Amino acid sequence: MKTIIVIPTYNEKENIEKLINKIFALNIIGLEILVVDDNSPDGTAQVVKNLQSKYPLHILERASKLGLGSAYIAGFKKALELQADRIFEMDADFSHDPDDLPAMLEAAKNHDLVIGSRKIAGGKIIGWGFTRKFMSNGAMWLSRILLGLKAKDVTAGFRCFNSQVLKTLNLDKIKSNGYAFQEELLYKTQKADFTITEIPVTFIDRREGKSKLSKKDIIEFFLIIFKLRFK
Repeated sequence: MKTIIVIPTYNEKENIEKLINKIFALNIIGLEILVVDDNSPDGTAQVVKNLQSKYPLHILERASKLGLGSAYIAGFKKALELQADRIFEMDADFSHDPDDLPAMLEAAKNHDLVIGSRKIAGGKIIGWGFTRKFMSNGAMWLSRILLGLKAKDVTAGFRCFNSQVLKTLNLDKIKSNGYAFQEELLYKTQKADFTITEIPVTFIDRREGKSKLSKKDIIEFFLIIFKLRFK
């Protein structure tokens, strides 16, 4: 059973080596990592390349900063080419705890999509202020109401997919490229009748570097949600 973790990066030099070392220290059988780097000017890609002789580690280098959604799509396609059975999406900034990976893989034995959830019993967020929490809760409430999403944490970016899900969905038709990508992918997975479950995780706001959430991402989120609902 091959598991590939897709990690998009842009200026994550401070985090990426520590994250890769911690993930492989878990000694999960059949685990590989695929980093999708958008030409980070800080040298993130070179850090990853320096570790390739040590670990089963792949890197997909793109010409410029092309967006989170397109990075995941490119990573998913490459992971499928590499014949992964399970495919994770995971942030590079330690907001997603590698120690949660074994529990998510265990849950993936019986479900097509496992979400590392901050919004069920046992899950929590550390480091967000009132405004960020308010915006996140509002976005989740709206998307769950409009799209009929059953999961509690619909914006979570820590997920494990059965490769059959990504083979079945037409990845080329997923057009959202910011944080709305998570809702669109979840919506289409639910519509295709794949099984979805959530396990509790603790989300810790990034330790190093800057948040990449922008006003453009927020606008796109609302546009995509209404488009999916009323198209």
